[in-house]
Amino acid sequence: MRDLLVSLIILSSLPFCYRRPIVGLWMFSILAYMRLQDLAWGFAKFQRWSMLVALIMLAGYVAARDKKGPIFELRTILMVFLASWIGLGHFFAQGRHPVNYAGFVEYAKIIFIAVFTTMVVRTREQLRITVWVIALSFGFYGLKNGVAGIAKGGNMYIMRGPGGMLEDNNDFALAMAMSVPLLVGLATSERNETLRKGLWGMVPLAALTVIFTKSRGGALSLFLCTMGLVWRSRNRVIGLMIGALAVGAAAMLVPKENFERLETLKDVEADGSAMGRIRAWKVGSRMAIDNPLFGVGFQRFQMNYLDYEPEPTQEQRAGKGTLVAHNSYIQIVAECGFPALLTYLGLMGLCFFDIWKLRKEAKQRYAASWILSYCTMFEVILATFMLGSAFLNRAHFDLIYHYFAIILVFGQVARKQMQEEAMRPLLVQNKGRRGGPLVVQPASGFGGGSVAGASGAGFRTTPLQTRN
Repeated sequence: MRDLLVSLIILSSLPFCYRRPIVGLWMFSILAYMRLQDLAWGFAKFQRWSMLVALIMLAGYVAARDKKGPIFELRTILMVFLASWIGLGHFFAQGRHPVNYAGFVEYAKIIFIAVFTTMVVRTREQLRITVWVIALSFGFYGLKNGVAGIAKGGNMYIMRGPGGMLEDNNDFALAMAMSVPLLVGLATSERNETLRKGLWGMVPLAALTVIFTKSRGGALSLFLCTMGLVWRSRNRVIGLMIGALAVGAAAMLVPKENFERLETLKDVEADGSAMGRIRAWKVGSRMAIDNPLFGVGFQRFQMNYLDYEPEPTQEQRAGKGTLVAHNSYIQIVAECGFPALLTYLGLMGLCFFDIWKLRKEAKQRYAASWILSYCTMFEVILATFMLGSAFLNRAHFDLIYHYFAIILVFGQVARKQMQEEAMRPLLVQNKGRRGGPLVVQPASGFGGGSVAGASGAGFRTTPLQTRN
């Protein structure tokens, strides 16, 4: 029955995916992040639904008369260059094992979806729905696992994620930690009271889901994300108090053994897993130094590990033990070379720079705005990923490339709104006074959260002052 329902949902969406390719992007995102197909148990679980949706979506885009090309910007160019450079690296791959062309095709699809996002998401409402789809996809698992964990008195261990790139519990923990600022950002910018309360309710459940994975990298990412939200809040003292209460509540709810793995961070040398990661980082550094341009080849770290490990253990000789980089930055430089690493870091840096620049521009115009809330949301998401990926092989994580594109679109949409408003200055009358300009005091919430006064469906924006 469940397989029939999942199949019906996906198949019934195909005409809409063709007629409106952006609907195809939303359905593709649901399949990638919510993993709708993994909720089935039979034939629907193993169908290539994502490819089917992508093909229909692309066919609809090609047939459309009013289609637009990708946003031509440095970040778009860098994403295409990165995929091209990694593809070129196949000709210089090290070792005797066959080249993993199938893995590279999957990575190329990730870049395509990111670029395609800039082709179909062009308006504020399209951006809002895209972000909502991703938020609810992860919010679903926060709700599902958070409630289950509470029902079990905190005695819960999430050993694996829903599937795909989220199957490993550490990867799932990182994605869920990234969902916390996403849910908070939408909650502070949403005008509908019911939706806003629902989003706030998902936040602690998503945080509990991270804890239930027992992932140390996920826990550190969650801590950084919380500190980032507190730092950007209007009242940091209240934010710290709420954060302390949340930690205290989690400590009482979650059994002690769930925090035991975190205690190993106090003594790295005594933790065999941590020392294995350090050895892997050294191995990756040797690979990068010996192959500075193209590395040892895409997804060939494990194949070449023993060639760069001077003192391998018996487990490693048998193909077990730590044979992966356990660090996204080491992974990409070892496998794809320094140009790929610099491009990857360049994408991160350009996104941060654009967010900071946009926040500065928006603060000059608004006391509170969805733009400011989104700036903080994306800033904390990026920071959370940067820390979490330092402990995981997530250099080719589909979610972060999608965020690169979404942040690019966000910058375009936000600046367009501010330019349009600059062309028609707003006259805000101070009711009950002498008719002078009204200076609106910001409400509570991080990054200039929402206050009364909507400037579009679902968003809240309040002008800082009258401009002539």
